[in-house]
Parts: sequence; C-alpha cells; structure tokens
Amino acid sequence: MNICVIGCGYVGIVTGVVFSDLGNDVVCVDINQKRIETLQAGRCPIYEPGLPELLERNSRDGRIKFSTSTEMGVQSSEIIFISVGTPPLENGETDLSQVKVAATEIGKAIQGPKIVVNKSTVPVGTGDIVRKVIESVRKNRDPFQMVSNPEFLREGQAVWDTLHPDRIIIGTSSSEAADRLCDLYRPLGRPFIITDIHSAEMIKYASNAFLATKISFINAVADLCEEVGGDVRDVAKGLGADERIGPAFLGAGLGYGGSCFPKDVDSLLHASIQIGTPFGLLKETTEKNADRVPRFVRRIVDRLGDEGPKPLAGKKLSVLGLSFKAETDDMREAKSIEICQLLREAGARIRAYDPIAIENARAILGEDGVDYFPSAYEAVREADAAIIVTDWREFIQLNLRRLADSLSQPIIFDGRNIYSAEEVVAAGIEYHSIGRSTVVPTKI
Repeated sequence: MNICVIGCGYVGIVTGVVFSDLGNDVVCVDINQKRIETLQAGRCPIYEPGLPELLERNSRDGRIKFSTSTEMGVQSSEIIFISVGTPPLENGETDLSQVKVAATEIGKAIQGPKIVVNKSTVPVGTGDIVRKVIESVRKNRDPFQMVSNPEFLREGQAVWDTLHPDRIIIGTSSSEAADRLCDLYRPLGRPFIITDIHSAEMIKYASNAFLATKISFINAVADLCEEVGGDVRDVAKGLGADERIGPAFLGAGLGYGGSCFPKDVDSLLHASIQIGTPFGLLKETTEKNADRVPRFVRRIVDRLGDEGPKPLAGKKLSVLGLSFKAETDDMREAKSIEICQLLREAGARIRAYDPIAIENARAILGEDGVDYFPSAYEAVREADAAIIVTDWREFIQLNLRRLADSLSQPIIFDGRNIYSAEEVVAAGIEYHSIGRSTVVPTKI
C-alpha cells in the first residue's frame, strides 16, 4: 500500500519505518526541515533500540521517503496517518492545534478517495473535528473516510510493540476503511478490535489512565510498607500472581513520567470535568504521583541534611539515570528533572550520569549546580550518596564494592528498587529504597 505519515516525532517515525519494513511504500512528512534532512541522510533523530537499522535498510531499498510537502505525501497515498504532537495545555486539556493544521493540509491536498487515520493520542470527539476541518477546506468532493487507530508503544520497546501489539484498535463507521486497515496490519497476525471512532479514542485514554492508576496504587502500598516493615516487592509479587490483576505496572518507585501517562491522565480528568462526570479516582492518581519525588527527596534531606534553609549545602550527590525510563533518551516528564531541582534548592551539588540522555538532560538542567560525567563510577566519586533514578541495566550490574569505595559516604537511595537489600548491605552500603525498610550494614 501507499502510506503517508504526517509527523516525524516518536510515534510517526516508528510507525512509518515499520510499515515500510512490512513492504509498503511510505512517505513521512514533517514541517521541521532539519529533522527531515537528518532522516533523508539515513540518520535517526531519536534513540530507540532497533530503529536505526530498520531506517537504514528501508531507506536504502527505497520503501520509505521523507519530505516537508504534505501535499505530495497526501496525493501519493491511499492511507494518511496523523501522528503529530498533542501536548497538554496548562489546565490539562489537550492542545489539538497540530492536529488541526495537519487536517487542514490534508483537506487542501485531497485528490481521489482517501482514508484519514488519527494515530495521535487525542480526546474523544477529535475524529469529528478532523472530519469537519477537512470538509471545510477541501476543494473537491472526493470521498474520504475517518479512522481512529491509537498506538500503544512503550519507549525503549517501540519497534517490538509495533510488530507485536496485544491488539489493533480500528475505530470507524466505514466497513471499507476497516477492511483496508485490517489488510495493512494483517501481516502482523495480531487480533483486531473493530469499533466506532469515539470508543477507539476512549480506549487509548482509558488504557493509559488505568495503568497510571495501577502505578499510583502500588506506590501508596509502598508508603504503607515503609511504615509497617513490609516489602513492597513481595506484596507486588503476591498481587501480580492473581490472574485478575497481573504483574505488569506493579513496580513501586518514583511514579510515572514520560510523554504519555501524565498528559493522558490529565486530559481524561479534564474532559470528565468538562462534561460533568468528574473522574475523582484519577484526581487521586495524579496527586499520589505528584508526591512521589518530594517524598523521596525528603528522605534524602532527613538522612543527610542539616538545619537551615539550605539543608544540603556542601553536599555532593550523584544522580544516576536522567531519562524518564531506561532504553530511551527522552526527558519528557523525567523524574530526574524534579529531583535535581529540589536537591539544588536544598543546596546540593549534583554529579549526574546517564548512558544515553546526557546531552538532552544538559539542555534542560543546565550547568548551574550540575556536573556531568561519562560513567557511573566517575559520577559517584567522593559523593555523599548515590541516587538511582532510572533503572538502566548498566546500574543493575555495577560493582557495589567499587561503588562503596568511590563514595565519600557509602549510601544509596534507590528510587527504582533495582537491588536486593542483602547484596547492597554485603558491600558495606547503607540502603534506602522504596516500600522497604532502610538497611544499614553491621559494623565489625
């Protein structure tokens, strides 16, 4: 099939490259000239395991092209995917300005029958908005069909998730459009759920909101475990063994971040209030999530701080992990940003390291009070404590005895529970984690 993907952000690039690898002819369009030039040169502008190899192969074989011309992309394609950004406004509402611009450009360029697919994460009713925009600007009566086809990609595993989705949601009132989307996805051999557009749009938001609620739930349980002496990892294991609950998203830690969960939960909460059915449970979910980092930093201050307005003045703290999750360089809603900000406000100097996201983090955190290092061992040297923020595999495999020797005080604050208390204490390190009792090595 001939496919056009409008928007060369995270979802758009992954979607376009995978479709081309399935044998389709794909044109990816973006208004960012620099990004298009990077892609035309065969270089991937985002970090995502497996994506550069797919991009290089399909560019070389001519199955994928990149352009700034929406008109060319639309006119040369049968199916047009809208994969532009939908950032949050200050009140939690979703900003649909990029979607509307894309719809306007599609409407102006339409020649012949087209299927227009919303791949961007959008509120219920956006399909109706896109249809109205296209109809208001198109110059002819050539038919087009609207489809909602939400993505469920995890950063760091996006290529795998695109090729092996749990389900493929196709929302449309057109049986013809549904059949064509099924034909497009059929090589994946995954189950289809065919529904109306509004239901498909709701499925995306409801899925992310449910998973976010699950994360906040286990974090609330972790707080209780810290008070009563339980181990949240054992509690999560017991919960997850129940088939009605399942083990996914039961890792207690610093809360959810990234480009999806925060804005999607806020958007659904905002929409529920706007239509008069407030979703109180989501309000509690966001409030619990908002307190994760302040609570964690309070524990650091309580252990290392002195009296006064700058309780961590003179302290050097090593922050290991800056991206919002492992296997990505994405800093959107990364917990490291808030942690570094609060630690600097308390007077600490940060010694930071991340395997991939150093430059992206530097652009956000700056140089004031933050030093960046090329390895974890250099970042912890002479620091008063190490703080685990992102669960990179590299950190799990660190030599803890070497870590202890490098620190001026052998103390770890683990925001991701990547270690067992026994192995940390055996290395002579005082260990503070999430949902577990603090463990201090026995002095001989």
